[in-house]
Amino acid sequence: MDLKVFLRLLLRYKWVLILVPLVALLLTFFLVKNLPKEYKSQVQMSTGLVDQSRQVASENQNTDFFKVNQQFSNIMEMMKMKKTMSTLSYSLILHDLLSAPESFKQYSEEIKKLNATDLQNVISLYSDKLFKKEVITTVDSGKYKLYDLLVSMGYDEISLNKKLSIYRIDNSDFINIEYTSENPLLSAFVVNTLSGEFINTYSANVSSNQNKSISVLDSLVKKKEMAMNSKNSELKNYKINNGVLNLDKQSEIIYKQITDYEERKSQALREIQSNQGAIANLNRKLNGTDQKYLGGGLVKENTNIVALNNQIKIASNNYIDNGFKPSDQRKVDSLQTLLTKQMQKSSDDNITDPVATKQSLIQQKNSMEIAVSLAQNSLRSIDAELNQLKAKYNTMVPFDAGVQNFERDADVATKEYMDALNRYNQSNVEKSIGLKLQVAQMGLPGPPEPSKKLIYMALSGISSFSFCLLIIFSMFLLDHTINNTKQLSGLNIGRVLGNINFIEEKDKDPRVIWGDNDKVTDFIVFKDLMRSLRFEISKTLDLDSGSKILGVTSVKSGEGKTFFTSALAYAFAMTGKKILLIGDDYTNRQPAENEKSLVTSQYFENFLVKKEIKTEDLITFLNKSSTSNSLLEIQSSSVLKAGFDYLKEKFDLILIDVDSLRSVNKAKEWLSFTDHSIAIFEAGSEINENDKEFVNYIRNHEGFAGWVLNKVKIKELNEKAPL
Repeated sequence: MDLKVFLRLLLRYKWVLILVPLVALLLTFFLVKNLPKEYKSQVQMSTGLVDQSRQVASENQNTDFFKVNQQFSNIMEMMKMKKTMSTLSYSLILHDLLSAPESFKQYSEEIKKLNATDLQNVISLYSDKLFKKEVITTVDSGKYKLYDLLVSMGYDEISLNKKLSIYRIDNSDFINIEYTSENPLLSAFVVNTLSGEFINTYSANVSSNQNKSISVLDSLVKKKEMAMNSKNSELKNYKINNGVLNLDKQSEIIYKQITDYEERKSQALREIQSNQGAIANLNRKLNGTDQKYLGGGLVKENTNIVALNNQIKIASNNYIDNGFKPSDQRKVDSLQTLLTKQMQKSSDDNITDPVATKQSLIQQKNSMEIAVSLAQNSLRSIDAELNQLKAKYNTMVPFDAGVQNFERDADVATKEYMDALNRYNQSNVEKSIGLKLQVAQMGLPGPPEPSKKLIYMALSGISSFSFCLLIIFSMFLLDHTINNTKQLSGLNIGRVLGNINFIEEKDKDPRVIWGDNDKVTDFIVFKDLMRSLRFEISKTLDLDSGSKILGVTSVKSGEGKTFFTSALAYAFAMTGKKILLIGDDYTNRQPAENEKSLVTSQYFENFLVKKEIKTEDLITFLNKSSTSNSLLEIQSSSVLKAGFDYLKEKFDLILIDVDSLRSVNKAKEWLSFTDHSIAIFEAGSEINENDKEFVNYIRNHEGFAGWVLNKVKIKELNEKAPL
């Protein structure tokens, strides 16, 4: 979105943005000038739902805010019910009919038509409906049309709800009832009557519902109590008939005794097994399996000592018999040494008395055998006691199952009774201290409300201004016209060479424009822009040597290409170049005073035949015959090419005013003989779906140099397009 364009559009319609809000302000002022004053009255009604001072200590202090909000919503919706609003309507109409001098409103035409008898009948009917709390509807239109009378006075439900407001103040315990009217006494009467009637009706309904609930719960409690007593009696009779005092305690004691005896049996078995293992170990020692502890090793050593003594005795005898030989003496000494060593060893290995050790082991064996006998004897008594306890425990199992069934039924009946009793007690408590609606502050007549005239005027001015602004913005969004080169470049349809400002129709004479001595602003701007375009086109032609033919076309006719072509010819002529201008709009051209030799009746078709042309000093014109439908129907392509080659030798630049692209056959034929081409686009127009085909054709045409935006307004010339 181009913000500058939008701002210019706003400036264009600035008077609309100013005048429309002013008119709206004036109309609103006259409409609200005589607005009557309004008076508001308010009643604050307390519910006790979140007021802790009205809660009992036993109530749960954790407030369920969702439930509380739901209760508030229910109360406020009940206040808006037709039954409640009908009661209010009856009270208002009866007040006015019974107190004519003090009526809140003047009687309507429908009421004024009633005579005294009819009026009394109407009062009687309204009073009867108020007493019976009946809801009035549109079908209550009998002889006196009661509903229509309420509507005529503005006391019907729809009229009252328009100025009635019922809401909760934030998260407080209060509900506000507000009513606004042109009479302060009426406002106070409405809120006070509505709150009072609703509290009475609501309290009566709540009390009736609670009484019904208590009656139902009382009957339920009695039934549950009878069921509970019946189940408890069945349990008691079963215990008495089966001699069961406290089955759970008894079974627990017997089970504990069984556990203790089994532990004692396990202990006895462990003692027997350990003593038997120890006895087997002692038997191995006593039976020679390990004799070193019982003197078995000592016999061997004594035998060795006796043998050594015998050997010493024999050696000594030999020593004496052989006459005390030294060798015999050494043998005796050697044997004596061995005997000493053997005796020392025997002394070291047998520190304790082997006999005493054996005696100690025998005593231990005897003690263990006695312990095993005692443990085995105790096992028999333990097993007998266990069998007795298990038999007693097994006899309790059937009784336990029966007792459990009776106890379970009794517990369920007791629980149901207690639940019903709790609900009954809770209902009684709620009836006594439950929800009690009350008026915390009555509605009183108050001062008039601040005037809303300024608010209405401000709203009218702002809304009208916003509406105008929205319309202008919509026009801006829906406007797809091209007004400057920046917008044209944004279409991405090719290069934009430049633009030309708008020239009035009466001034469309290139000779007058170029002859101006910088006195007319439009002419000055036009010439500067033409010079810029001349530079861009010259640069394009110079890039391709031998390019001298430039075709000028447009998407549709009437976009100013003929005027632009002639102006471009004058622009190039100002540089001293000889220009040939081929077009179909120069037959009736009048020569200027300094163009006496200018020939304006030369035709391109004649030139092709004679190959002759009379050239001028600056610009030479060749007219295209308007009767020719096709260029190729005049001469063949080769003849035409030869003719253009001849013209290139005679002139520095050839400008061809080509037909618009909508005349597609003529445009294509003429463009096929041009070296380069440019297209003229009229500012303020748009490219529709039908034109896109022509735009794509010229954009992709070989030698296309770019677009020129024509008839641009001066204020749009500041938007420059990239070159």
